[in-house]
Amino acid sequence: MSDNSNLIPPHGGYCNLKSYQMSEIVYDATVKFCERFIDKRSRTTDQMIQAARSGKQNTAEGSMASGTSKKTEIKLVGVSRASLEELLIDYQDYLRQHGLPLWDKNDPRVLIQEF
Repeated sequence: MSDNSNLIPPHGGYCNLKSYQMSEIVYDATVKFCERFIDKRSRTTDQMIQAARSGKQNTAEGSMASGTSKKTEIKLVGVSRASLEELLIDYQDYLRQHGLPLWDKNDPRVLIQEF
């Protein structure tokens, strides 16, 4: 009799992935951003929140699928990345349309300061 304990490799654990942790922060921040700066009746609000949610959810789904299908995992990670890219473009559009500068990632204003 063979040991089937390794039939499905370990999977999940997405809560420990930096990509999932960051996408969760992005999702929460996007909801707050839209509540504060975008008309809640605007399609843009729905699009931005859905893109942020898709980035987070597809990372989790891809992690769970990794145990049975690497192809599905890769597909879902790709969807996650595409959704977050779409969201990035929405943020860049907002800055451009409101005449605001895009800060470089090394700009001192980007650094989190403790209070």
